[in-house]
Amino acid sequence: MSPRIVPPAPTPPAARSTYRHGDLRRALLDAGIELARDGGPDAVALREVTRRAGVVPNAAYRHFASRRELLLAVRAAALSAAAGAMEKELAVLPCDQPPVDFARAQVRAIGTGYLRFAQAEPGLFRTAFVVSSEDAEGEVGPGKEGAGGKDPFQLLGAAIDRLVEAGALDPSHRPNAEYLAWSAVHGLALLIIEGPLKGMDAQSSHALGQRLIDMVERGL
Repeated sequence: MSPRIVPPAPTPPAARSTYRHGDLRRALLDAGIELARDGGPDAVALREVTRRAGVVPNAAYRHFASRRELLLAVRAAALSAAAGAMEKELAVLPCDQPPVDFARAQVRAIGTGYLRFAQAEPGLFRTAFVVSSEDAEGEVGPGKEGAGGKDPFQLLGAAIDRLVEAGALDPSHRPNAEYLAWSAVHGLALLIIEGPLKGMDAQSSHALGQRLIDMVERGL
């Protein structure tokens, strides 16, 4: 009798290296975030995100109708990351300080988080705050908030409101104060990440940032 031939066991399918079923939008967005991290907003392109996700270019249009839509979604993610950096600084503040000191410390934490995010993630920072092309104009949708539910601008505004509540800021000086604080810290951030201060070492840039934040907080 001839020996029985046992067929080989079927080869299991190879694991997908791109996305799981139903997660294509997330895969495309993640690819866009990485492009922005490496090259800023100008690097975000639909064709490249589909290539990285392992799908044909037309597949992206079921989730992002245009490059502008993709860029706005990436920008929202970058804003959320910036908010997270600010929340991280806020979370370590001692809560047993006098109200005035605590309010001032919160403003300082917001500024410190902003500058640290700019230096740690310059590509995402530019995507979040320096987008100026027509492709990026428009309302940023959901997803721009940190874990606490506020975006970076709202976190700054809330910190300045606490200065007023604590009696550290004259209510007459409150209107638009966040724009004054933001413009000063943002300007220094740009000088550090792409301007004449780009070569400054981390310790010196941190010390300079703290001096600026102190000037802003006391000058509001």
